[in-house]
Amino acid sequence: MILIAVSATAAAAAASVPAWAQVEVKSAWVRGTVAAQKTTGAYMEISSARGASLVGAESTVAGAVEVHEMSMDKNVMRMRAVPRLDLPAGRTVELKPGGYHMMLIDLKRPLTKGDSVPLRLKIENKDKTVSTVEVKAEVREAAAAPEHKGAH
Repeated sequence: MILIAVSATAAAAAASVPAWAQVEVKSAWVRGTVAAQKTTGAYMEISSARGASLVGAESTVAGAVEVHEMSMDKNVMRMRAVPRLDLPAGRTVELKPGGYHMMLIDLKRPLTKGDSVPLRLKIENKDKTVSTVEVKAEVREAAAAPEHKGAH
C-alpha cells in the first residue's frame, strides 16, 4: 500500500514539473576582464526538449545582461541586442564568440579566471509562461577568445 502511495505521488510530481526543467545549459563560461573593463561576454550551449525561447538574463555581477547577435553587414561585423533567441525542440543552440552570445554590461567588479558568475536565464515556454534557469559560469582568461570588433 505504501509503495502505491509513493508511486502515485511521484507520478503527480512528474506531471507537474515546470517546462524550464526541460531546458539544459552546458559549458557556460564568461571571458575574464581587466580592472577598468565594464563589459564582457558569456557563452554556453542551451537545449530545450520541448522548444522555448531565451528572452532575457540577469546577473548579480552586472547592471544588465543582454542577448546579442553578431552578423556581417557590408564587410563589417556588427553586434546588436535581440529580444529573444529561439531554442528549437531537441536542438542545441550554441552561444559563442562571433555568434549569438550574452553581454554582461556595467560590471560591478573585475572578473578573474577561476571566478564563478551566477546567471539567471529567463526562458519563455511554448505556453508563454516565463521560468528561470540558474547557471554558474566559469570565468576564463581575458584572451580566451577574440574580442568583438566592429560597430554596434
